[in-house]
Amino acid sequence: MMRAALASTGSDLRFQRPSFIATPPVNDGARPITQDDEAVRPFLKWVGGKRAILPALSAHAPRAFRRYHEPFVGGGALFFHLSRLGSLPHGAALSDNNERLVRAYKGVRDRVEDVIRHVGSYPHDKTFYLEMRDRPVDSFSDAEVAAWLIYVNRTEYNGLYHVNQQNRFNVPFGDYENPRICDPENLRACSRALSRADIRCEPFDVVAERAERGDFVYFDPPYVPLSSTSSFTSYTASGFGLSHQQKLVAVARSLKARGVHVLLSNSSAPLVRELYKDGFSTHEVRVARSVNSRGDGRGKIVELLMK
Repeated sequence: MMRAALASTGSDLRFQRPSFIATPPVNDGARPITQDDEAVRPFLKWVGGKRAILPALSAHAPRAFRRYHEPFVGGGALFFHLSRLGSLPHGAALSDNNERLVRAYKGVRDRVEDVIRHVGSYPHDKTFYLEMRDRPVDSFSDAEVAAWLIYVNRTEYNGLYHVNQQNRFNVPFGDYENPRICDPENLRACSRALSRADIRCEPFDVVAERAERGDFVYFDPPYVPLSSTSSFTSYTASGFGLSHQQKLVAVARSLKARGVHVLLSNSSAPLVRELYKDGFSTHEVRVARSVNSRGDGRGKIVELLMK
């Protein structure tokens, strides 16, 4: 997996809201868990998405926690998984430094029928894709940004999100015969899951200002590249470098010291093992490599989970 790599004070600790069991599944009583909930899945194909390792994430997640925080939300696989299980009665705080991604989440949460109407009208056509790619999307409404991102995500090459230094999206058209661009049922299910989520565009370290003792924070940052040729640095125009990785370790360590449950994922690069050697337990998980220009370059690789 090649997540965008080196390229996107707490309250009174004596106060503790009642915790709850994350597994087995529970429901908050607001409504029954339905078949639609069972089908909910990320509405974007995000590089570094965690659907393939949800069993490992679930195994290493805290058994009991209160509010869920995900500062690098990406595709939101773990969030949607926990929501499907009915395991988020205290809600969630989702954030990312990618403003377009955050606005897409807000569009799906708040105006899902507008999103469906827009994206459902877009054809699978290279000329149309190139025109969409160059649109001044930042001036659009959140629903239009969501429709734009879903469309280019479903029709671009390899599901990448890549921008240049001018923040211009520049991924080529993908070679897909008949991609499913619009999935109204899943978009509505995602909208219901997001209805109780606080969604923000902000740096990852802001989570330290609101996470409280007993909360659960999952960090899935841009990965440290495994080799000098695998760096993917343009998830955001500003990038995510070594200093950011070091700052992330410091934030995670401070949260743990305050009684916040922390789980992190990253590559198995030697730098990652070095950064997390003190104060964290490290666990290996094998995952299919899904992004490579050559088919024979894909396969199982080792990633790390730290907590």
